[in-house]
Amino acid sequence: MFKKILIANRGEIACRVIKTAKKMGIQTVAIYSDADRNALHVKMADEAVHIGPAPANQSYIVIDKVMDAIKQTGAEAVHPGYGFLSENSKFAEALEAAGVAFIGPPKGAIEAMGDKITSKKLAKEANVSTVPGFMGLIDDAEHAVKISNEVGYPVMIKASAGGGGKGMRIAWNDEEAREGFQSSKNEAANSFGDDRIFIEKFVTQPRHIEIQVLCDKHGNGVYLHERECSIQRRNQKVIEEAPSPFLDEETRAAMGKQSVALAQAVDYSSAGTVEFIVDGDRNFYFLEMNTRLQVEHPVTELITGVDLVEQMIRVAYGETLPMKQEDLKINGWAMESRLYAEDPYRGFLPSIGRLTRYRPPAEEATPTRAVRNDTGVYEGGEISMYYDPMIAKLCTWAPNRADAIEEMRLALDAFEVEGIGHNLPFLAAVYDHPKFTSGNMTTAFIEEEYPEGFEGVTLPDEDINRIAAAAAAMHRVAEIRRSRISGRMDNHERVVGGDWVVRLQDQSLEATVAADKDGATIGIGDDVFRVESDWTPGQPLAKLMVDGKPLVLKISKLPGGFRIRYRGADMPVNVYTPRQAELAALMPEKVAADTSKLLLCPMPGLIVTVNVEVGDEIQEGQALCTVEAMKMENILRAEKKCVVSKINAAAGDNLAVDDVIMEFE
Repeated sequence: MFKKILIANRGEIACRVIKTAKKMGIQTVAIYSDADRNALHVKMADEAVHIGPAPANQSYIVIDKVMDAIKQTGAEAVHPGYGFLSENSKFAEALEAAGVAFIGPPKGAIEAMGDKITSKKLAKEANVSTVPGFMGLIDDAEHAVKISNEVGYPVMIKASAGGGGKGMRIAWNDEEAREGFQSSKNEAANSFGDDRIFIEKFVTQPRHIEIQVLCDKHGNGVYLHERECSIQRRNQKVIEEAPSPFLDEETRAAMGKQSVALAQAVDYSSAGTVEFIVDGDRNFYFLEMNTRLQVEHPVTELITGVDLVEQMIRVAYGETLPMKQEDLKINGWAMESRLYAEDPYRGFLPSIGRLTRYRPPAEEATPTRAVRNDTGVYEGGEISMYYDPMIAKLCTWAPNRADAIEEMRLALDAFEVEGIGHNLPFLAAVYDHPKFTSGNMTTAFIEEEYPEGFEGVTLPDEDINRIAAAAAAMHRVAEIRRSRISGRMDNHERVVGGDWVVRLQDQSLEATVAADKDGATIGIGDDVFRVESDWTPGQPLAKLMVDGKPLVLKISKLPGGFRIRYRGADMPVNVYTPRQAELAALMPEKVAADTSKLLLCPMPGLIVTVNVEVGDEIQEGQALCTVEAMKMENILRAEKKCVVSKINAAAGDNLAVDDVIMEFE
């Protein structure tokens, strides 16, 4: 077996590979850029080599710099993770020339299947049904418009070397095709060093289902069943699960056999994924093959018990697959949630900064439940603007789908992240959505269910009453602590009463608290709740039992109550005495400042272009400027007709959240 491998990647996937390598007794080498000098993968590896400045196109995707790191450390093999150089045939060729093993497929398979244009042509030749489109190279924006009209709107503009939603746009008309072509081309060049673009018909209302394959160098191949990846935003997967709630055994077997046959047709070896779109009648169409490990591979590992990274290493070393198709059964159900540094309350725009608090739920595995968290960050670390916004992948497993979802809900409730915007509230909301829990979702789920973006959740009355009971119990604990303060004047003892008014989500609920040594009995209107907890004031996470059921709340102190976050809701919860409640009802509400005549930067980022000048009359929807962060370009548009009176930023400027870019008359 290899004695030392280099991981040509960063973040959570580098950490993931290091874990398996250590389990196998293999030494590891990390590479890092200026921005990642103190990153977790650098701390975890046995050795680390600096390879350049923060931008990926000056460090992680520069083949010569990676090859120098291999030479310095004497690594015998390289695991590329996903993204960066993982599907770069020139990198595989350079490794082969240097006598270093590539923990991935052969160069020929990467060229045949890793390139989306070539793979679609090969799939057609193999009589695999594909989505209509134009597989040739596109010259410029006008050529893209011409092709889009020939294919028929809507179309998908995609980077040939793309992945992870980078270099991908949907266009519904000529103007969007022009803009989408240029943005996709720029993102592809920055992320992959390859700006080739192709166009295909965008199939509405599809499911995105993929098959995991594993092949060795001796002609053996198996499929490890499927993953449902339909919960996507901007073509970037958000939630995955295995197996799919939609497939039947017949369709699963047909997709699996076709995937293995396609892989073996190009002499594939290593782990790979064949992606399909599946319509409502379970007809499936080949999309692409990813010749690498997928971000969502943990859910497959949880239902099959196969360590895919270990098998990739063993295949690269020349070993034969230890399993046959009949050995690969589906055991239970697994869910994966991608925790992103994206603010759902600001249109999911990237958020960067320091993680002032990062406390994932405890990882565990029992015969009836499992929690796993793949991450590349730590408390006190920085989320950089230069790379993908993923913070962690939280996974749960249980014997069936309903239990796996419930485990995920509890795990998300217990996940503490502070200091940056993140999508934990949105993830929690999805897991409670009836369309998701029914399994009846498509890739249009987020677009259809959150057409105006995510604005938080209005909790049902059942949850409101449970939270009100918990808040009353916690407030009583805090009041008792405050009543015991030292240094009081004589005859000024404070008595904590039992009658309160809990104000939350525009409701005022009368509460009575009767405490004993084991907890408290709380009356909320006509309902009575038994609350038990060891929570003490100052703890940011409250783990309670309410009527014998777990309730996990994220807590911070507010005057007269708490800020409570639960299942996608973020709300102030005030606990008043009856007299305080009367007076609070008379207080005027604070009015937000008027920013209607300002264009504010919605995220920390780099101004790429400014499309208007002072004095220009602009129309609703017109592009004003483009801001880039975390490898994604975001076009900021006018919300109404107006005139530009002042421009405060220029191309190349780095801006913070809410910096004023321009002003209007």
